[in-house]
Amino acid sequence: MFPLNFFVKLKFYSRYRQIEFFKKNPVEAQLEVFFDLLDKAKTTFWGKKYNYETIIQSSSAEDALRLFKENVPISSYDDLRSEIDRICNLEENVLWPGKIKHLAKSSGTTGSKSKIIPISDDSLEDCHYKGGQDVLACYYKINPETNIFLGKTISVGGSFDANFNNVNCGDLSAILMNNLPFWASPFRSPKLPIALLNNWEEKLEEMAKETMNENIVALAGVPSWTLLVVKKVLEISKKNNIFDVWPNLELFMHGGVSFSPYKEQFKELIPGNKMNYLEIYNASEGFFAFNDDLSRDDMLLMLDLGVFYEFIPLSDLDKDNPRVLNIKEVELNKTYALVISTNGGLWRYLIGDTIQITSLRPIKIKIVGRTKHFINVFGEELMVGNTDKALEIALNKNEASINDYTVCPIFMDGKNKGGHEWLIEFDKHPANLEKFVIDLDEALKSLNSDYEAKRYKEMILSLPKLNVARKNLFYDWLKKRGKLGGQNKVPRLSNSREYLEELLMLSS
Repeated sequence: MFPLNFFVKLKFYSRYRQIEFFKKNPVEAQLEVFFDLLDKAKTTFWGKKYNYETIIQSSSAEDALRLFKENVPISSYDDLRSEIDRICNLEENVLWPGKIKHLAKSSGTTGSKSKIIPISDDSLEDCHYKGGQDVLACYYKINPETNIFLGKTISVGGSFDANFNNVNCGDLSAILMNNLPFWASPFRSPKLPIALLNNWEEKLEEMAKETMNENIVALAGVPSWTLLVVKKVLEISKKNNIFDVWPNLELFMHGGVSFSPYKEQFKELIPGNKMNYLEIYNASEGFFAFNDDLSRDDMLLMLDLGVFYEFIPLSDLDKDNPRVLNIKEVELNKTYALVISTNGGLWRYLIGDTIQITSLRPIKIKIVGRTKHFINVFGEELMVGNTDKALEIALNKNEASINDYTVCPIFMDGKNKGGHEWLIEFDKHPANLEKFVIDLDEALKSLNSDYEAKRYKEMILSLPKLNVARKNLFYDWLKKRGKLGGQNKVPRLSNSREYLEELLMLSS
């Protein structure tokens, strides 16, 4: 073990110093990324259209940032659609220099069609892979006695499309697994033909069969899908304790959805204090943050991986001319919609996540919701972060656990008050559903003052309505929509009743 750990320590040492630099100097680190991005993209279609050359030649960094804000619009996916279509048709030098060889289908939680996100060689190497190495480097620093480099990691990922203009197109996880550096391949499982299977149910079975005999030390994936893998391994192996199958398991690197609602299930299946849980914020658009301190529940924002960050205060999000702040201007405990410019060619792109700043030196964040996934029909401004945390509190109080959930509004009708309707698929049911709903409601009040105000004497909002979903309802719904496995997620909150009505129809 000594020679391997010595090699790892040597490899990570210089990176530790770079991470410490941007922790202490966030503004300087982001300015370096900003000018590097514009310099590389200045001869592209986009760079010429918005005069990147002129911006770079500004007399000061402040002037350059000002011109960037004035010249380059905030973009949604639809705003960039024509440029992305050109990239999909194999045109080069559109948003980023050179040929784009990989297209990531974002998992999405809403429409039946996924977004197509260009993945440049630069974003693959200098953002996604470098971010993954940073996770391992920081975990090693936290836990120098780790055996993480002496076994294999199960990556619960997606798959490729059969054909897309002869370009690799599929889930980000499939692209990452298919292009891993040679030195990393021996540390992952299962073999690629299984990991990249399109049929999720077949993949789940084959993954369990192959990995149950491996020295698995870590898991990586979305909590809900990773749970299915662990349960399938226990089912096939006929074991009750996962350590009887994988005695050296020590780490779960999770992301995609909040871990809170699934925490108790993982503790039941992986008992004791040996297991570590580390949150990662890695999307098709880039690798943004991860938990570098296991005693905290926030994440270090990575400021030197080829992503320039801007922030729109949540109160400004729907304004015609919202304030857009840079890293120097953000405030502690404030919530912002995240805007990114990346080495994949996304420019001032509104990614759709809302984050809260939890630390300024270094910059740390929590994901608290989605710009389109919230409920604000009655002015309650209910975010996913509120419902995830409230659900965790209520589940703990009632010794229950869940597989999935979604929430929608109950609209006012005549004399009937408004409210929220929950659909929850329990893994372990609460003994008293009425008590569970009251505990959930009280937790929401404690977490969200706007919700509490609307619940006062039930003047606007009634007590939440709870529907208990049948087993596998959310799984069947995702299957029907062609969104099984990998990075696909159930929409937690919606201002419409579309998803819940579809689910209730399927449950009957």
